[in-house]
Amino acid sequence: MNIALIAHDAKKELMVQFCIAYCGILSRHTICATGTTGKLVADATGLDIQRFLGGSQGGDQQISARIACNEIDLLLFFRDPLTPKPTEPKEMSMLRLCDVHNIPLATNIATAEVLVRALDRGDFDWRDIVNPKSK
Repeated sequence: MNIALIAHDAKKELMVQFCIAYCGILSRHTICATGTTGKLVADATGLDIQRFLGGSQGGDQQISARIACNEIDLLLFFRDPLTPKPTEPKEMSMLRLCDVHNIPLATNIATAEVLVRALDRGDFDWRDIVNPKSK
């Protein structure tokens, strides 16, 4: 499965700690992330992460494009709901794309934990059937 990671500045450390806790599961999948989030997680976990641009520089749009092309199977996007962001319209577009393309999405650590445990059980294998990857 292809997993995308994004975290607002106030949630980056939480994303790192989450990925350390679930490194064993995440290591069996292909991971991509926005710039700084990807660097922090890779440095802390040793996971091989494809890094895009920083979120404010278009990294979230790069991930959105992969969602639209059915190249992402799970999005973990740790958002800071208390601080308004100028990129919110773009972020809402990304969340809408997840709904359109049936991409499981977590915007907080509680949901992320449920989804990663489901991933470990094979609960998302349906994505390979319903949305086969073009070769």
